[in-house]
Amino acid sequence: MPQRKSLISFDRKNLGQAPGLVGIDEAGRGSFAGPVVAGAVWALRSFYANATPLRRSEFINDSKQLSPSSREEIFALVEHWEKSGELLFATGAASGGEIDELNILGATKLAMQRAIAGVLKKFETRSPAGTPCPFESAGSDAPLFKKESALSPILIDGNPLTQFCWKHKAIVKGDATSLAIALASIVAKVSRDRLMCELSAQFPNYDFASNKGYGTKKHVEAILRNGITPLHRITFLRKLAAEYAGKNIPGLEKFFPKCAPAPEQSEFSF
Repeated sequence: MPQRKSLISFDRKNLGQAPGLVGIDEAGRGSFAGPVVAGAVWALRSFYANATPLRRSEFINDSKQLSPSSREEIFALVEHWEKSGELLFATGAASGGEIDELNILGATKLAMQRAIAGVLKKFETRSPAGTPCPFESAGSDAPLFKKESALSPILIDGNPLTQFCWKHKAIVKGDATSLAIALASIVAKVSRDRLMCELSAQFPNYDFASNKGYGTKKHVEAILRNGITPLHRITFLRKLAAEYAGKNIPGLEKFFPKCAPAPEQSEFSF
């Protein structure tokens, strides 16, 4: 039996009496340009009782391990499952400016919060007025996984998030462990890739449709030739600006001499 099938088994073991599980993951954390995008998928109890997700889970995995066509196919399934009432999903984003202001970890938490808010908005439109919130706030000291609980646990890929408003369980390599997180990973990746393709038409000199904002050789060459755009993350370009200090990169030449050196932001483990 394929190892990926254990993703749905993990979720079922942790479901207890809750109405579902929320999986959260992000895409675009290490890119030079564009937002960081979080996906949130609230897979309901009926989803885990459905034979179709069980069959499909054989090829659902961390989005980075799948081809673009496979991700698009699974994203279409997520949309179908939402229409059939099996789950709710949403995305949230934090812009390059917010990343520069909050750092990548703070901006990622903001994007995740916005994704959860999107799921809750859908939940509220489908529920009678006065229906209690289905998620547990971070202020509660109650165990996250309670077999008798009527609240849905929130599972996040990575390490625990401090000062996060929702109680959650962090799972390292969660996108290869939990089906809900794997689906959230795909939702985040597909949504961000689509956005970067749209933005590529606005900024044709940077080939965002191909590099998705990551620091490829051609992308760096485009920055050196054309300067930066409003999509670029200034704090992610410190090393590049220092390396080419004499080149007067448009958009960076005024910024960096006024700023104290700081570690380059790229990947944060959380």
